[in-house]
Amino acid sequence: MKWIINALKGFWSILRRPSKAAVGIVLFMGFAGGLMFWGAFNTGMEATNTEEFCSGCHAPIVAEIRETIHYANRSGVRAICSDCHVPHAWTDKIIRKVQASKELFAYFVTQTINTPEKFKERRGHLAEREWARMKKNDSLECRNCHNFDYMDFSEQSPRSVRQHSTALASGEKTCVDCHKGIAHKLPDMHQVEGWN
Repeated sequence: MKWIINALKGFWSILRRPSKAAVGIVLFMGFAGGLMFWGAFNTGMEATNTEEFCSGCHAPIVAEIRETIHYANRSGVRAICSDCHVPHAWTDKIIRKVQASKELFAYFVTQTINTPEKFKERRGHLAEREWARMKKNDSLECRNCHNFDYMDFSEQSPRSVRQHSTALASGEKTCVDCHKGIAHKLPDMHQVEGWN
């Protein structure tokens, strides 16, 4: 035990002296600390992008996607919550995570969406907010997988071809304008503009 104390004292005396070794050690420790912080931060970010994490609070909502083409389809490509609700670019992802912290606050602190009944009551508001966010970013999350340039119009219905080749191609509309509820059951839509 005494040798550990002596080693720490010796290490401390090296750091206190203005020498190249002390500067090198401090720089190395800062670099190593930065790497460890970055690794832990990135691991935490990825842990909050899993379906298991989302279903901790949104189990009924996560279950809804299992009934859609985004969960099981002929190609075997599966989208999970974060594919549609978290941008892939790092800076956009950080901004979205900060925005989503309001949901954690609403779930755990104010408890306004912590039961299925409370969530259902607020679902319309939450959906409107998410649609507005996706419209503002030109449905970025949709476009991470669906690329207009590679759409095969011969595989689409005539109505889809008409909409995709005009409104979507011109930028007049974005994916979420027509594809609300593509992976979730829609909330009460009677007050949503343009909904028939």
